[in-house]
Amino acid sequence: MEFRQLGRSGLKVPVLSFGTGTFGGVGEMFAKWGATDVKDATRLIDICLESGLNFFDTANIYSSGASEEILGRAIKHRARDELLISTKATFATGKGPNDKGSSRYHLIKACEDSLRRLGTDHIDLYFMHGFDALTPVDEVLSALDTLVQSGKLRYIGCSNFSGWHVMKALATSERYGLARYVSYQGYYSLVGRDYEWELMPLALDQGLGTMVWSPLGWGRLTGKLRRGQAPGAGRIQQGGAAGGPEVEDEYLYRVVDALDIVAQETGKSVPQVALNWLLQRPTVANLVIGARNEEQLRQNLGAIGWTLSADQIARLDQASHRTPVYPYWHQRDFDERNPKPTQW
Repeated sequence: MEFRQLGRSGLKVPVLSFGTGTFGGVGEMFAKWGATDVKDATRLIDICLESGLNFFDTANIYSSGASEEILGRAIKHRARDELLISTKATFATGKGPNDKGSSRYHLIKACEDSLRRLGTDHIDLYFMHGFDALTPVDEVLSALDTLVQSGKLRYIGCSNFSGWHVMKALATSERYGLARYVSYQGYYSLVGRDYEWELMPLALDQGLGTMVWSPLGWGRLTGKLRRGQAPGAGRIQQGGAAGGPEVEDEYLYRVVDALDIVAQETGKSVPQVALNWLLQRPTVANLVIGARNEEQLRQNLGAIGWTLSADQIARLDQASHRTPVYPYWHQRDFDERNPKPTQW
């Protein structure tokens, strides 16, 4: 297992982490994602650790907290210092007016609740799951800094922020000497490359390590969706991708056609190639992979230990290329003053 430094922090993380959104199956949406119980979760986690993957990602809203509880019970027999755990807060966890957002009130309670469900005394990486425009940024970061200073959090990150949200937070941390976001967790895939337009240059400039969620494009790059074939019984067909970005059929098929060719050349599967492509991208430190069963997990673990050639990467880049929105297409006309990131 390869480890990479997470942004400008001193923390090194494996290039793959295991996402536990399939744990629990509580609620209509998460029931469609999966319903992994403690027994099966323990088996999946054991397989991860055997492969060197020791990083587990969850969130307090996954299955109304059941994901954290199952993860906590599944790792109970493991030494805590063998593991890295990330979780998230901000979204609603109750019906009260203070049961959501990133206020000091909510974050401290949310952190304490997550610690209890996980059965641990600290969280290695704590993400703001979304931007809260109603709470002053200095209040958010001051609360997080308090939790870091208390030892309950080791590092902090943000997820699903706009570029200016991230930059405002980083400037606030610098101004007041508060704990700084070291990681950005966001959506990025071969059929979802918007991350490259602003967030990737920002991450390069500010030293943020990127954790990618849904690296297979909301299940579109599993190899089950192909030109001229009826879709299988995946999460998209079951409605578990509700809220995901729309992808035009012809664009998807063009990308999958290119993936098929590279998969044949490498002797790997379509999802393995799609994951390996992401690991060659600038700023990417970690991919959050999910699995509902052992077969899916082992398939995803096969994405590492080998590397696509420069020519294969270029062909995948070309197949998945899209003209960015303004002003990014305009900026790319001036490469001399707006150079592309290495390996772009």
